[in-house]
Amino acid sequence: MLVAGFPAGSFQTNCYVVAAGQGEACVVVDPGQDAVEPLDALLTEHRLTPVAVLLTHGHFDHTFSVAPVCDGHDVPAWIHPDDRDLLADPMKGLSREAAAFFGGRIELREPREVRELADGAALELAGLTLRVDHTPGHTPGSVVFTTPTEEGVEVVLAGDTLFAGSIGRTDLPGGDHEQMLASLRDKLLTKADDTVVLPGHGPTTTVGRERASNPFLQGVEAPVRGRGL
Repeated sequence: MLVAGFPAGSFQTNCYVVAAGQGEACVVVDPGQDAVEPLDALLTEHRLTPVAVLLTHGHFDHTFSVAPVCDGHDVPAWIHPDDRDLLADPMKGLSREAAAFFGGRIELREPREVRELADGAALELAGLTLRVDHTPGHTPGSVVFTTPTEEGVEVVLAGDTLFAGSIGRTDLPGGDHEQMLASLRDKLLTKADDTVVLPGHGPTTTVGRERASNPFLQGVEAPVRGRGL
């Protein structure tokens, strides 16, 4: 499996491409601000053809370039329905202070084709199987995508749910700290320690590393497997 990415724009949002290998179809995850040109360079470097854009949530630093990327390659965008309205109205996801910083107005639009994600769905795209887990907390429609490598190690595209040493903020409109802790407990801490976490900002990490050292996860217990939790 091929995973490559780059930090995009002034927010340094990680945009990823995931494919079965070089010269294959791929999915693009979270094309943020100023992502079009570096994404095209990455696609050319690895000879990849996008078949879909996956969005971990609706904040504009993750969706800024979704319309030109999708429409330019004639592919759909996938987003959870609880965040879909942020595609065309990103101001709904900003604090009052942030909105004022941007002059109270950011103009974006939906791509031509938008498809909605469902919790527990398995997307069969680009020769990959990507499981969708709804992880509300940072936003109501936050999700993570999980896919296995050839060696059986899971890779999680975590968006702004989990970072190296931190978790997503919950003080923006639609954020909910208790939901965030529940999402981390039920959807991420259940995974094996060697699970690779590709966050929306910052460096790659693993579930085991975060379980052991992330100060925000201390005391957040994973549910016991096999007991219907």
